[in-house]
Amino acid sequence: MASSWTGNRVRLRAVEPDDWTAFASFADDDGPRAGRLDLPRSTESYRAWAKEQAVAECDDDRFRLAVEATATGELVGTVGSHRTGPRSGWFEFDITIGASHRRKGYATEAVVLLLRFMFAERRYHKCLAAVLAHNEASLALFRGLGFTEEGRLRQHVFFAGQHHDLVMMGMLFNEFDRRHTVSEP
Repeated sequence: MASSWTGNRVRLRAVEPDDWTAFASFADDDGPRAGRLDLPRSTESYRAWAKEQAVAECDDDRFRLAVEATATGELVGTVGSHRTGPRSGWFEFDITIGASHRRKGYATEAVVLLLRFMFAERRYHKCLAAVLAHNEASLALFRGLGFTEEGRLRQHVFFAGQHHDLVMMGMLFNEFDRRHTVSEP
C-alpha cells in the first residue's frame, strides 16, 4: 500500500474539476433507486460544483474526496465528512458509489480509510451515519463495518410523496480499532 489514502481496491483523492462528468452520471444513476425526485441540474452546475470542490478548504474537518478504483483509475464514487462536533468528538459522513460500481467492495474500503483518518489523525471519538430505513444495502454495509443502530427518527424525511424513517448508525473509536485497527495504513 502506497499511502494512508490507498487500499487494495480504492484510492481516496481530491476532487478534480474534470470529475464533473462522473458525478453527473452518479446522480443520473440514483434517480429511480433513491426514490426521490430532484430538479434537473445543468451540466454547468456539475462543472461549477466540481471546480468548487477542487479548491475547497478543509473547514472544521468537513471535506469531500473522490473514490477511485485502484485497478482502473476510474472514479467510482465520493466520500466525505460533512458535519462535525469537535468539542464532543463526533463526526458524520456520507458515501456515494455509482450504480455500476456497487457491490465490489469499494464502499467498505473507502469508509475504512476515511474512518481510520478521522479516528487516528483527527482524534475523533465517534462516527455517525444517517441512512434511510428502506435502504437495506447501506444498512447492511454499515452493520458489516461494525456500526450500531442508535436510533430511528420516525417519518423524518419527506420525498416521493411520503415520509420515511431515518436510521442513525454510530461507531466509537474503540469499536473501530477492534475491527479494523486504527494504526494500519
